[in-house]
Amino acid sequence: MNYLLSLLLAGTTFFCTTLGAKEKYFVVERENESVAVIEEGLTKRHMEGMHNMNHGIIKFDGDDGYLISRDGYVVKFDPKTEKVEAEYKTSKSAIGFVIGKNYVAVANYDDKSVDILTRDLKPIEKIKTGSKNVGIKIYKDMLIFAQMDNDKVTVLKDQTGGKGLPKFKKLKEFNVGKMPFDAMIKDNHYIVGFFLTKGFGVIDLDTMKYRQIKVTAEGDKPVLKVPHFGFWSISDDKTFIPAVGDNKVMVYDKDFKFIKNIQTKGLPVFTSLSPDKKYIAITFSGKDFPMIQIIDTDTLKVIKTLEFPGKVLHLRWSKEYPDLYVSVNDANQVSVIDTKDWFLEREIFQVKHPSGIFLYQPKEDKEETSKNH
Repeated sequence: MNYLLSLLLAGTTFFCTTLGAKEKYFVVERENESVAVIEEGLTKRHMEGMHNMNHGIIKFDGDDGYLISRDGYVVKFDPKTEKVEAEYKTSKSAIGFVIGKNYVAVANYDDKSVDILTRDLKPIEKIKTGSKNVGIKIYKDMLIFAQMDNDKVTVLKDQTGGKGLPKFKKLKEFNVGKMPFDAMIKDNHYIVGFFLTKGFGVIDLDTMKYRQIKVTAEGDKPVLKVPHFGFWSISDDKTFIPAVGDNKVMVYDKDFKFIKNIQTKGLPVFTSLSPDKKYIAITFSGKDFPMIQIIDTDTLKVIKTLEFPGKVLHLRWSKEYPDLYVSVNDANQVSVIDTKDWFLEREIFQVKHPSGIFLYQPKEDKEETSKNH
């Protein structure tokens, strides 16, 4: 009887977890100034009038959603209801943004500034830099960004310690390599890439020390250009970087010492690490656009090649199911791959020219899933 009861309880827990799962995918429709909302495997709605979505980016913080458009609009929306709550135009061209506890910071291109806004998108301060600004990140009570035209990285410190609206003051500025263009945070390190310097720079944000790392491949051959860090994948012990202009994914250890090159079918653009860190999915450019390959991060070998009826622009792994969502731009569809057996599970239509795929999980569902597993 106890055995039967435990089976019933286990089944109930699984059933409730499945029903409670509310992953939502917000898919940028890059030609249509809109965002498609995919829920329960179907395109349910479209958020219209979201401005120029050519390179639209969406981020979530708790139950707040934020979107940045190519033409400089920041939009706050409720990801549960998909209702727009506020919007603010920072410039003619915004390139990136970050969400702090009490603020949103936007890096602008055209008016050469960084905008600090409230979480409800009211302006606090416009910091003029005289440069296009990129690679904006947050570390503790610091705001860090790179000045592309001035070859600098600026570190600002919030004088309030995170209490109330921020008051930023310049803490330090670093002269770095030529033409910084992207950055990422790894632990306490701000890592910045360059267009015109061979390698990348690393700032230790605890000690405020800067060093430059030359990235080399086989035979100490220098890597001439580091791609955008959003295209990298970093596991616990390896870093996977798509080679620019070569049919390879470069593999380094956590200290950026070269391990090997993985030969790929085409020119890799984007690498995406699975939630369990067992696999890397790779997209390609040129004639190999309609294809992805899967790499095993343990054996460092390509284990699967999948082809699609159009250009693949982005990928997103599900955090709840063994699924990989693939945006197939000119086929106007999102394809879903079963990642246990690597086959096409289904195709989602009524999506117009999809590109970026962004995953939202409601707060309570994250908590519920962790309790039941």
